[in-house]
Amino acid sequence: MDFWIILYIIDWILFIPVAGTVLYLGIFSVASLFNRDTIQDKAKTQNRFAIIIPSHKQDKVIEQAVVSILSQDYPQRLFDVVVVSDHQSEITNMRLAQYPITLLTPDFAESTKAKSLQYAILKLPEFKIYDIALVLDADNIVEQDFLTKVNDAFETAATKAIQMHRISRNRDTAAARMGSIFEEINNNIFRKGHINLGISAALAGSGTAYDFTWFKTNVMKAKTAGEDKELEALLLKQGYFIDYFDNILLYGEKKRTTSKMNEQHSRWTLQQIQNLIKNIKYLPGAIFRKQYDWADKLIQWMLMPRTSMIGIMMFMSILLPFIYLTLAVKWWIVSSAVLFFFALATPDYLVDEMWDRTFLRSPFVTLWGIISTKFLNKEKETN
Repeated sequence: MDFWIILYIIDWILFIPVAGTVLYLGIFSVASLFNRDTIQDKAKTQNRFAIIIPSHKQDKVIEQAVVSILSQDYPQRLFDVVVVSDHQSEITNMRLAQYPITLLTPDFAESTKAKSLQYAILKLPEFKIYDIALVLDADNIVEQDFLTKVNDAFETAATKAIQMHRISRNRDTAAARMGSIFEEINNNIFRKGHINLGISAALAGSGTAYDFTWFKTNVMKAKTAGEDKELEALLLKQGYFIDYFDNILLYGEKKRTTSKMNEQHSRWTLQQIQNLIKNIKYLPGAIFRKQYDWADKLIQWMLMPRTSMIGIMMFMSILLPFIYLTLAVKWWIVSSAVLFFFALATPDYLVDEMWDRTFLRSPFVTLWGIISTKFLNKEKETN
C-alpha cells in the first residue's frame, strides 16, 4: 500500500477519537461556567451517619482525618466513624484506638477499597439504624460544618447519592500542582458542567454520601478496585440521579511525583477500560429507554484517556510538520482547543504565579512521567 495512504489512515484513526474527546470536554467545560440556582434549605431532620474511612497503609495521614471528622458541630450521637485499618502499623492502630471510633483491622490477602467498605458494612452493629453512608479517604480533611452541610444537601437532592467537592490541600511540587489543576478540571467538566446541563455528576471515590439502605445492598456487588465506578454504574442503571454540591468542600493530598501520579492515572485508565468492556452492551438499551445519564456515562468511558490524548496530540503536532505540513494544522487546532477548554475549567484561585508554568508545561511533565514510570518498572523487573 502507498505510504501516503497509510499515513492518511493512521492520521484519521488517531484524530477522530481525539477530536471527539475534545468536543465532549469542550461542551461541559463551557457548561461549567454557569452556576446552578439551587436553594439548599436547612434540613428538617438530622440524619444518622455511618462514616466509613478505608485506610490502606495510610499511617501518616489517617489520624488527621479522624480528628477532622470527630471535630464536627453535628451532634456526635448522630454519627459513627468506622476506620478500616488495612495493613497499618500497630502503633497507628494503638493511636487510633484512643479515639471514639470503631476500629477494624482486617488482614486481606489482596487489599481493595471495595473489600474494606464491605467489611465495614458487615461489622456494623445490627441494632443501629443509619440513614446515610458517607465514604471518605484516609487523607481527607473536612471543615467543622461538613456533616451539617451534607445533611442539608442530601435532603435538598432527594436522591440516593450525592458527591461533594474534592479539593487539593497541597501544591508543593510540580506534580501536586498539576494534580490540583486537573482535579478541579474534573470537578468542573464531569460534575459541575454535567449538573448544569441536567445530567448526573461523576462520583469521585471519596466525599460521597449514599442512602444507607441502598449502599448496604449494592456495595456488596462491587468486585474491582474501581468500586466507585461500579456503584456509579449501578445507580445510573437503576435510574437514580447523582447530584453534586460545589459548595461542600473536603481536602485531600495530591501525589507529589510525576511517576506516582502517572501510576495512579494508569490504574484509572485500566478501570475505565474494564468498565467500558463490562457495560458497553447496555448503551443501545440506555438510549432506547431514554436513560440519558447512563448513556452519557457509557459514552464518557469511551472517551480517550486524557494522558494518552495529550501524548498523541504532542507526537502528531511535532512529527507531522516534517512529513506533510497540511496534516499538522488540524492537530494544532485541536491541541489549542483542548488547552483553551482546560483553561476555562480551571478555577480562578489556581491561576497564580505558578499556573502558567505548571499548566502550559503539563503535557511535557505528563510525557516525562510516562517515560520515567515505564523505565522504573523495567528496572524493577530486571532486579
